[in-house]
Amino acid sequence: MTETQTIKNGMIYFVDDEEDLRVAAKQTLHLADLDVICFEKGEEALAHIARDGDAILITDIRMAGMDGITLMNRALEIDPEFPVILVTGHGDIELAVKSMQQGAYDFHEKPYDPKRLVDSARRALEKRRLTIENRALRREVGQRDPVEARLTGRAKNMVQLRAALRAIAATEADVLIEGETGTGKEVAARAIHRMSPRQSGPFVHINCAALPAALIESELFGHEAGAFAGAMRPRYGKFEHGRGGTVFLDEIDSLPLELQAKLLTAIQNRVITRLGSNEPIDLDLRFIAASKVDLAQAAEIGTFRADLLYRLNVTSLRMPPLSDRREDIPRLFMDLVGQAAARYKIKPPQVPGAVLDALVARDWPGNVRELRNMADRFVLGLDLGLATPDAAAPEQGLAVQMAQYERSLIAAALVRYGGSLKATYEGLGLSRKALYEKMQKHGLDKGDFTE
Repeated sequence: MTETQTIKNGMIYFVDDEEDLRVAAKQTLHLADLDVICFEKGEEALAHIARDGDAILITDIRMAGMDGITLMNRALEIDPEFPVILVTGHGDIELAVKSMQQGAYDFHEKPYDPKRLVDSARRALEKRRLTIENRALRREVGQRDPVEARLTGRAKNMVQLRAALRAIAATEADVLIEGETGTGKEVAARAIHRMSPRQSGPFVHINCAALPAALIESELFGHEAGAFAGAMRPRYGKFEHGRGGTVFLDEIDSLPLELQAKLLTAIQNRVITRLGSNEPIDLDLRFIAASKVDLAQAAEIGTFRADLLYRLNVTSLRMPPLSDRREDIPRLFMDLVGQAAARYKIKPPQVPGAVLDALVARDWPGNVRELRNMADRFVLGLDLGLATPDAAAPEQGLAVQMAQYERSLIAAALVRYGGSLKATYEGLGLSRKALYEKMQKHGLDKGDFTE
């Protein structure tokens, strides 16, 4: 049984299977101006606990179903720094003391002193607030801006991409983003919007491939009542909805040619006309388009209008495939494992070095999206199918492939050992001098791998 309430300065989750004790605790904490949600069962409270959640847990130990110790352990698996206060009967003191050693924040013996419970809860809430603030500061130090926070990687092509993206974001220029499926085109588009002068306006994502063919024009430009069968009332199109912000035209290569002409007019003149109307509507928009195919080649064979390409291609970005930045795979995978563990509310598993090596050697046709799915499978304990790595690209010579593989293995080892050179050269079976020479040869910097 739950009672919802607006969170002010941190929430207290109070768990006890006795209703009169829940009522008393709620009154005590409310009188102290503290927010509380009461639960009858541990399973109900556990569903609300999340890493970085602004809350603490107060739970009885002896309860039907999930007991308080199990609940505490499950909460600490989700977040090892989550404050848990235990409420005990007289016979559970020894158990409570042992639980303090295992991570409990505090414990109170029944019947507890209300004032002491309030003081303990306030201290736990303050500790939680500081923990969350410190984590945010660490993230801010480690990830210098919104671009690096969303497009991680220390490969040279990623560093160059972020520099170009920062420069483009500050302008009002339209942007064309090209890249394979799963390379992060939408992520890049959102980063541009969030760093642009239009960040306070809407970001309208339009998947051109998913629009019904018969309704594309209406979806983009809107319509008046009676413009076609079923148009019972006027409707804003997505372009009107995005005024003052950014419109992201994803998979623009899938738009029919006749609609490409109307889109070109809208982009050139920043004016549209709803279906069934003669009144022009001015647009205050920035357009970002994305394509998984080479639009220059599409224009040559006539499947994409060359004049629309020239209009969109004021500034352009190309998202590098994962195979062109293999040294980023180990760190990126570990970041994705951490995100997946938080999403599934389980403790992040350790990533063996052999897994990182196998990931580096593998081809990734689905790029970062495929790697993210692999991280989810790893966190859930599913088979990754890494026994047989994919064949190397045949168009590259053996020396190039060997150099790329060596660089990736060294990068994986540096990630595994947190940038420790001693542990790295010992783990790889190299001498200190040999490791230094190889790092210099491949442009690897120890500082890029030190947490």
